[in-house]
Amino acid sequence: MSWQTYVDEHLLCDIDGQHLTAAAIMGHDGSVWAQSTSFPQFKPEEINSIINDFNEPGSLAPTGLHLGGTKYMVIQGEPGAVIRGKKGSGGITVKKTGMALIFGIYDEPMTPGQCNMVVERLGDYLIEQGM
Repeated sequence: MSWQTYVDEHLLCDIDGQHLTAAAIMGHDGSVWAQSTSFPQFKPEEINSIINDFNEPGSLAPTGLHLGGTKYMVIQGEPGAVIRGKKGSGGITVKKTGMALIFGIYDEPMTPGQCNMVVERLGDYLIEQGM
């Protein structure tokens, strides 16, 4: 299965009539493996900050998580495994696997829990596959 298929069929799947507004899968080096057309144009330093927070949990909390110029307030996650952010009625979930970062961005009426479930379920599956 191609990485784009994971984005299109798994991350952008329909959950109770809702779906993510944007999604992507990237390597730990910041290279994009696949992304939705709606995924924001990001800066390399934004991805570097996210990767750094996985290595040093809590480093994003004071400044927020920035992606494509949008600032998300960092909320509870799982240190070294999941970063969650909130902005207004939407937010972001980033799951780290052995080789990749899985990004999901949502807006209401999708809930944070629905976003977390979609992103983390794919991430857990990829971890089981050695990815």
